[in-house]
Amino acid sequence: SGGQQQRVAIARALAPSPKVLLCDEPTSALDPELAQEVVDVLSQLASEGTTMVIATHDLRLASKIAQEAVFLDAGVIVEQGPSATLFGNPERERTKRFIATLKQEAAEKEAGA
Repeated sequence: SGGQQQRVAIARALAPSPKVLLCDEPTSALDPELAQEVVDVLSQLASEGTTMVIATHDLRLASKIAQEAVFLDAGVIVEQGPSATLFGNPERERTKRFIATLKQEAAEKEAGA
């Protein structure tokens, strides 16, 4: 399954004990249940102190495990800071619109699931 492939890829990436784990959209193209499994694995790694740099549109993933977050638009940093602040009370209008759109999409997916 896609979730199992993601977990295997994460395990392979961790085998040489890297200082930083880089992930590019680790939950994209996965159904919600499999995506949650990947979120759980990455959450466990975060709780163990693994440093990760993750590019994602998955607010559930980012808000659950990120200590710091950076929002980019067209390759330019729009806003950065503690993830709780960035996701809960963003300062920039562009960040607010983006997060509102992602929350709406997530709610629509949940309603249709």
